[in-house]
Amino acid sequence: MLTSDFYYELPEQLIAQVPLEPRSASRMLVLDAETGLSDRWIIALPDLLKPGDLLVFNDTRVIPARLNGHKATGGRVEVLIERIVGERRALAHIRASKSPASGSRLELEGGVSVEVQGREGELFILEFTGGASVLEQLEHHGHVPLPPYIQRGDTEADRERYQTIFANRAGAVAAPTAGLHFDEALMAGIRARGVETARVTLHVGAGTFQPVRVADPSQHHMHAEYAEVDETVCAAVTACRARGGRVVAVGTTCVRSLESAAASGELKPFAGDTQLFITPGYEFKVVDALLTNFHLPESTLLMLVCAFAGYAPVMAAYRHAVAESYRFFSYGDAMFLTRAS
Repeated sequence: MLTSDFYYELPEQLIAQVPLEPRSASRMLVLDAETGLSDRWIIALPDLLKPGDLLVFNDTRVIPARLNGHKATGGRVEVLIERIVGERRALAHIRASKSPASGSRLELEGGVSVEVQGREGELFILEFTGGASVLEQLEHHGHVPLPPYIQRGDTEADRERYQTIFANRAGAVAAPTAGLHFDEALMAGIRARGVETARVTLHVGAGTFQPVRVADPSQHHMHAEYAEVDETVCAAVTACRARGGRVVAVGTTCVRSLESAAASGELKPFAGDTQLFITPGYEFKVVDALLTNFHLPESTLLMLVCAFAGYAPVMAAYRHAVAESYRFFSYGDAMFLTRAS
């Protein structure tokens, strides 16, 4: 398949700029492998689950990873931390009229000062000075790294709202957006249904927003993201299988985490970088159903969803979502899919 096969027309007004309140107020497009399409609301998710199912969440926490400032020469810069790699060291994307040289200093908001120590591929290696750690300085002075398609600055409200209620482990620069729909009202319905839960970690990177820029997806270089699947999750999946339940991933990040941990054919504890790129033809080993938001045209995540529920049904569902004015992307509506046979 070609990258262009995953393109769809999306009116700009359907890209959600702000979240709905409450969290569980969003719509949900259901694509069932047996019954086809139906229009629902996310609060009805428990009706689609079965007693004994296992719902898997991503517990990553988004860090305030964006800082503005200037170079010593005066030129403006925007720094987006991609990954914290030490107490005072991080890898970052830098936007500037001219890339800063190794050894140069950047003066950022809140008196944050960093030294550019080199490059690691497209990322810059930054050393933060001062007594506080990178994370502490970001928490005090950084901005919420809203996605590039949200055409507004971040607000104080985004610090809480662009974060799931499960957020626990700091490290992501983008939210695992399927999890943003969950609040206590929705969780109460899920618990009453007799559904079990488990948590994995995948620190979402900025690469999640990048389209595939080569005509042949097989030539695409997948960005790396850190993931962890521990023994308790593996045991929960085994128990779910034993009782005849389904493994339901909340978001593509959970899909990639679980499938990375099962790369050998058997689900095992996993901790490390994953570059798993799931495209049509992939054989899923763990996940049976998926709750996800709508994804960018020609993106790796849209390819993953097509691999999961079938190319033609998914692309038809996206056309339906556009026609019915669903809200798209991070602060948008949800989609529930069962795996194609």
